[in-house]
Amino acid sequence: MGYIIGVHGFRKDCARWVPRMLSDEMKAERVWLSRKLLERFEKEGEDFLKKIITGDETWVHHYDPENKRQSMEYRHKESSQPKKFKTQALAGKVTLTVFWNSESVVLADFLGKETTINSQCYTGNLTALKRRIEHIGIRNETLLQHDNARPHTSAATRDAIQHLEFWVLLHPPYSPDLAPSDFHLFPN
Repeated sequence: MGYIIGVHGFRKDCARWVPRMLSDEMKAERVWLSRKLLERFEKEGEDFLKKIITGDETWVHHYDPENKRQSMEYRHKESSQPKKFKTQALAGKVTLTVFWNSESVVLADFLGKETTINSQCYTGNLTALKRRIEHIGIRNETLLQHDNARPHTSAATRDAIQHLEFWVLLHPPYSPDLAPSDFHLFPN
């Protein structure tokens, strides 16, 4: 059976996993928003890119490394040398929220152990971001680029964004190509 299928030019392929099936409306929205962003870039040039501050969160695993001196033991000279394995048990994980622009990381904030981000925490991060922007002397309009996660789109967060005079750079949902952090800052 396999020979006959191969002779006729058929082959067995596995389906490629995609995160979301986009409707025609979603595709049209992506095209429309992409054109708007391109028009703004053509109008403002590099200044447009310098206004963008991207924000995202990720889990960061951490451990307490032991240095060579700390691992020393008294042993009899005829006993075998102790072994130290490179992999060590994780001490835990924390959430890192980071904001960066085209030049550098502007703000990085770690939450407590096993804590996740919520609207209240995110608005606190935005307030700290505003203070940091003022401290380092960024004087132009700030375009905030973040994904459509609930802490980023809640009413409290939208109010804080307006109060802090940030502008959200619109992008359609389920558009990883417009969220560079998933590909450049936080690779798998």
